[in-house]
Amino acid sequence: MSERQLAAFAAKHAHQIPFDTSPRHLAGPGDARHVTHALATAGWSVTSDTLSPEIVLRSPDRRLTLQFDPQSPTAAWWRLRAEPTDTEPRWYTEFGELVPAEILGRLTDALITPPPTKPPAPFQILEAAGWTRDTVTTALSPDGMCHVEQRPDQDRVPGYWHIDTCEPGHGTPRGPRIWHAWLPDPLPAHLTSAFLAGLASTSPLQRGMYDHIASHGVVQKPSPFTPEQVIAAHTGRLAALRAQVRAARRPAPNPAPAQAAPGTARPATRR
Repeated sequence: MSERQLAAFAAKHAHQIPFDTSPRHLAGPGDARHVTHALATAGWSVTSDTLSPEIVLRSPDRRLTLQFDPQSPTAAWWRLRAEPTDTEPRWYTEFGELVPAEILGRLTDALITPPPTKPPAPFQILEAAGWTRDTVTTALSPDGMCHVEQRPDQDRVPGYWHIDTCEPGHGTPRGPRIWHAWLPDPLPAHLTSAFLAGLASTSPLQRGMYDHIASHGVVQKPSPFTPEQVIAAHTGRLAALRAQVRAARRPAPNPAPAQAAPGTARPATRR
């Protein structure tokens, strides 16, 4: 991350009056730099043409690739891939155009920081936030517009999580799709939990007055945060991530040499 890149982010948000926007799944895409700046802070490098609207970032070990393509002919604008290793499988996950960057950022933050020893179960996260379970494998947001479904392994096809945010249907359960996410089971479990925690959080997202929102069903009200506080929150988050990444990469200190316990006999000195 460079000072020029941070200054460009600050310049965009300095004159935007922020509005608390909820629910999160209808807040619109927000600023993609919420994702890309965090990965750059962790040492990911840009491998795409700098004059192209497409952004491709690659991890320092070259295993992980994030692609953001706002001109994609498909519904998936974000794609995250992991190449296989001797101990870890290949996986691929994708997200639609209007996925809020802050929700996707919860997953990418979890990708670059040490995983928790025991991540919370996905459906427990949703239920704790007031989502309802339609069936054993599906959950529905309080407004009925976001659906989370866990599809198990079937006919040699690995299982996956499918998230759909849709307009209300007229005589049908779901109307036109707003955005989607596809998370395969080979994806590390703590990444799925992180994404769903960001999705289910009841904290509003900040959006500028003229930012693109996902649906007329969204609720906006003046935010208690000033533009300066929004910028400070972004830079503070990057600093915290940088510290976590550096701490995880720091080699463990060598163990101190063992000392004899008090009262332990020592061999006599030879004369």
